[in-house]
Amino acid sequence: MKAIRLAGLVPQLAESEIPAPIPQPGEILIRVRAAGVTPTELAWYPTSHTKDGAPRTGAVPAHEFSGEIAALGNAAEGFAVGQQVYGMNDWFADGALAEYCVTEPQWIAPKPPGLSHTDAAAVPIGALTAWQGLFDRAALQPGERVLVHGGAGAVGVFALQLAHRHGAWVAATVSAHNADFVKELGADRVIDYKASPFEQELRDIDVVFDAVGGDTLHRSWSVLKPGGRMVTIAADSEATSDERIRKAFFIVEPDGRRLAEIAHLLTAGGLRVFVDRVVPLSQAPQAYAGAVERTGRGKLVVEVAAA
Repeated sequence: MKAIRLAGLVPQLAESEIPAPIPQPGEILIRVRAAGVTPTELAWYPTSHTKDGAPRTGAVPAHEFSGEIAALGNAAEGFAVGQQVYGMNDWFADGALAEYCVTEPQWIAPKPPGLSHTDAAAVPIGALTAWQGLFDRAALQPGERVLVHGGAGAVGVFALQLAHRHGAWVAATVSAHNADFVKELGADRVIDYKASPFEQELRDIDVVFDAVGGDTLHRSWSVLKPGGRMVTIAADSEATSDERIRKAFFIVEPDGRRLAEIAHLLTAGGLRVFVDRVVPLSQAPQAYAGAVERTGRGKLVVEVAAA
C-alpha cells in the first residue's frame, strides 16, 4: 500500500510502498480516508522508539483518522465491515498517513453522519485533548476562570468551546486576525499575544490550558490563583526537569466512548470543527514540515483517499 513514513536519520518524511497491515485478534483494519496532522509528533518518543525502548525506524505518522472498516480481527466486536468510523490508534503503531491502518474497538466511534471524512479527521486528538485536559485533569467547574493559550489552534478551538459550554469564563490568547473568530466560539476575553503581555491583563485564573509552551507557559504560573491548575500539551514540556511542568504535561489517550459523546455534540450543533486546510497525501511531508500556507484556525488535514 501507499504510505508516508519517516526516512533517514532526521525527521523527514517520504512516500513509500509498504505491506498493508493485517488485523490481529482484537484489532480493526481501517481504510483511511483522511488523517489529521500533528507536526510535533515526529519528535515524540513513540515515533523513534518501540514500546520496549528499542530504536524504531520508518514510522508512519498521524494517529487520528476517519475512514471505514475494511476488516475485523478475531474477537474485535462492536463494529461491522464497511461502517464509517473515526478515532485514534496506538502512538507506537504505524499511523494513518497510509491507505490502511489498524486500531482497536475501544479507540474509535461511528463517524458523525453530518461530517465529511476530512472534517471528522480533524476531531479526535483535538477534542479528546481538550476534554481530558479540562475535565479529567483540571476538573473544571462551572463559573471558574479559564485561560486558553493558542485558542484558534487545533486543540484550542475545542478547549475554548468546551469550557464555554461548561459555564466557565474563558480568556484566549490569539493573533489579532483571529480575535473575532474566538469570540464567536465563546471567548469572553481575547488577548493579542503579540501586542500585550497576558500576565499584565489577567489574574486569579483557575485553569490555564496551554497549547503553546516555552516562555508562554513559564509566564502563565503568575496568573493562576492559589490552588489554580495548569495543564500543558506543549511538546517541549515532555522532557523537562521542572516538576511543576512535569505534573502539568500530558499526552492525549484514545477513548472511543468519549468520541461517541463528542460525535453527538457535533451532530447536534453543540460543538464545531474547523479544518484549516486539506492537502493530498503527496503533500503530507510539506504539511509536517510547516511548508503549507495556513490560516491558523483549526486542524491541517491530509486527504489520504477520496470517499
